[in-house]
Amino acid sequence: MGFGKIIALAVSVGLVVCFVQGGPSKKEQKALEEKNNWWKNEVFYQIYPRSFQDNDGDGIGDLPGVTSRLEYLKETGITAIWMSPIFESPMVDFGYDISNYTNIHPEYGTLDDFDALIAKANELGIKVILDFVPNHSSDKHPWFAKSIAREDGYEDFYVWENGTLLENGTRVPPNNWRSVFSGSAWEWNDERGQYYLRQFTYAQPDLNYRNPAVVQAMDDTLQFWMNKGVAGFRIDAVIYTYEDIQQRDEPLSGTTSDPNSYDYLDHIYTKNQDEGYVLLQHWRQLLDNYSALNEGPLRIMMTEGYAPLTMLMDYYEDAQGVQGPQFPFNFDFITELNANSLAADFVFFIERWLIYMPRGHVANWVMGNHDNARVASRFGAQSVDAMNMLMMTLPGIGVTYNGEELGMIDYRDISWEETVDQPACEAGIDNYKWISRDPERTPMQWSDEANAGFSNASATWLPVHPNYKELNLRNQQQAQRSHYKVYQSLLKLRQLSALKNGDFIPEVVNRRVFAFKREIKGQNTLLTIINVKNQTEQVDISDFIDLPNRLQVLVAGVDSEHRAGERLSPEAIALAPYEGLVIQLSKRK
Repeated sequence: MGFGKIIALAVSVGLVVCFVQGGPSKKEQKALEEKNNWWKNEVFYQIYPRSFQDNDGDGIGDLPGVTSRLEYLKETGITAIWMSPIFESPMVDFGYDISNYTNIHPEYGTLDDFDALIAKANELGIKVILDFVPNHSSDKHPWFAKSIAREDGYEDFYVWENGTLLENGTRVPPNNWRSVFSGSAWEWNDERGQYYLRQFTYAQPDLNYRNPAVVQAMDDTLQFWMNKGVAGFRIDAVIYTYEDIQQRDEPLSGTTSDPNSYDYLDHIYTKNQDEGYVLLQHWRQLLDNYSALNEGPLRIMMTEGYAPLTMLMDYYEDAQGVQGPQFPFNFDFITELNANSLAADFVFFIERWLIYMPRGHVANWVMGNHDNARVASRFGAQSVDAMNMLMMTLPGIGVTYNGEELGMIDYRDISWEETVDQPACEAGIDNYKWISRDPERTPMQWSDEANAGFSNASATWLPVHPNYKELNLRNQQQAQRSHYKVYQSLLKLRQLSALKNGDFIPEVVNRRVFAFKREIKGQNTLLTIINVKNQTEQVDISDFIDLPNRLQVLVAGVDSEHRAGERLSPEAIALAPYEGLVIQLSKRK
């Protein structure tokens, strides 16, 4: 590893620690810090491969398409991507139903294509994170077929139960558990003569993590992809990996009278079980050990789980200080804040995360993803620049979804005939629009060419938003001012020490405006100020900043009357509706 004679190798609190004869040099120490800490100030750019770029003309995005766009990401300033599932799948839930964890779905390419993607990403200095889906497999996975047949070693690979035989001879599920997508979480299998647990669709049977063979199979999967060169994993649906071993009925929630609704029950036995934390701690140790013994960056974990705040904080580390994932996703900008939120709401939820987060860990801010309405649709198109300023200047990690740099909007007019999202299809023609995730998954809008430059096919797997003629990357690259150029300038700004290491000091200016400083004593301070409402504001922040200070605009939005380099008076900062500004404060000499 270049550090002299290695005496021992260990992993301590998530850091790869090398004990060497004579100790590491300054150069070696810097290299070690870069290996361990690369992720702490990243913006992870989520790619939904099916909608990013079609290379072979079938109307579906693929890995060669992603590879062809890596230069664009480099130019933008992105240095880490997270790809939604690319594994072999029947595509009932578009990749979240995996039939082979160590192969690429044919529509997306081959393992050779993946190797080419990794090679190009390495060349450009872009790290690759894969989506890992451990809770369930596809019902087409060979493991499930073997489990149905009760083959040796696979009898208990999934969660099987007999159910209950009523006096009239009717067989019913073993308990009242509900599927996330409505109805019973139990599905009958005629061949085996038992019910299997499936917390999502019928085609996604839950794996049994109380079986050590399942844990080993997933350990092997992680090892396989690390050997392929990935820098880590986003772990999907972590809150569902274990259920109550006694399989007790869950109590009624009292929030709905619909017995088929997932919200009908209080899910105290099917989510957030203690064993789930232990499993993630095991995988953290696996990744840390691999990183210690191999070249390349520290391999990291980030987790997806919509859970109460205190439970999320236990993912960072438990009460005994045992380390879990590097960070659990913070969805507050999606679940807690929207266009109706006041300035104080934003400050409250930002500070809440920072206060509850265990000391020594790193915050993260998820602004959008493939399961929720886009930023422009949740907060309004006028808020796109301000929301990107917010995410990019808060302490820690940003998580952004492809297309958010352009201000792409949900396509809500997708017809019933064009709908492909499985839960929406199951909801029926009268309700599909309220459930469908297709609107936020439409193809990336690269240009004003046919299919927005996404594909040369006659039809694409989802329709392209019809606004692509105006809203596309090429137009925004050529424009003097654009959402893309704001986003790009914010990424460059994140290299400043104030944004990497500065203290976070917030202020609610009034009901509609909030601000925060990022500062390191003795150095220049950055100020972000945002108007979250639809009226013009003129605010006085002189009490919030240390006078005398010179205020200079660093980043302004596409429709702002302000310009980068402009000097401002702290007593009278004018903000248009939904406007944000990033400002540098420097001491007057």
